Amino acid sequence: MKTAMSRSKGVALVTGSAQGIGRAIAIRLAQDGFDVALNDLPVKNAALEDLAAEIQRGGESEGSYHPKTCVVAGDVSKEDEVKRMIDTAVDELGSLNVMVANAGIMVTTNILTATVEDWERIMTVNATSAFLCYKYAAMQMVKQGCGGRIIGASSIAGKQASANSPPYSASKFAIRGLTQAAALQLGRNGITVNSYAPGATETPMMAAVRAQDAKQDAKIQETIDASAVGYIGQPEDIASAVSYLASEEAHFITGKLLNQHVSNAN
Repeated sequence: MKTAMSRSKGVALVTGSAQGIGRAIAIRLAQDGFDVALNDLPVKNAALEDLAAEIQRGGESEGSYHPKTCVVAGDVSKEDEVKRMIDTAVDELGSLNVMVANAGIMVTTNILTATVEDWERIMTVNATSAFLCYKYAAMQMVKQGCGGRIIGASSIAGKQASANSPPYSASKFAIRGLTQAAALQLGRNGITVNSYAPGATETPMMAAVRAQDAKQDAKIQETIDASAVGYIGQPEDIASAVSYLASEEAHFITGKLLNQHVSNAN
């Protein structure tokens, strides 16, 4: 018989948690015993509220910690909103121990036709948002003085560039450099900084890309077929890896990119 956890393992904040990988990560961390702050754009507030209710219902099962949740909607590409998001999470849940900078977009573009506006949008949403989350989460964790975990979303396209979108690949390569540099700076504060690199994963974002262009769908299927496992990943597969990186057991792992679902090209 399982023994219920009497207290929280800490507070985790997950950006882009209204759907897909972010949603699965939030649920998994709550199952692990964390209180969870849920972030996405304000237009997705209803989905965040539904997720918060689902997490709390799940915690009512026998042997589970009853997690606290709060919704901290906001645009993580904007500095003032990231600061407010973290301040609100700390005010409502008491601390910040795990930051998962998961929010991002996937846009297919061609180097010959991509515009500066395309480049800036992708880099801002994917890379600038991660920088802001890393920065302000680290400031809060240093202030608390008890270490922490910072985890960012890269991609297999950040390990082996994809011709499907040069700006997207560049934004995900940026996460790798940011993660390594932050790990070097923050290690003596007891803060580990790592990133995860999903391959093709069954998410609403992936479904939208596959539906909009038959050629892109074929390319994605080729990647899946060439992968080490030969099948598409599920959000819960990514969440299990993040769960480990957020755990106490991962205290000696920092500055790393965790590959998932690699292909022959990686």
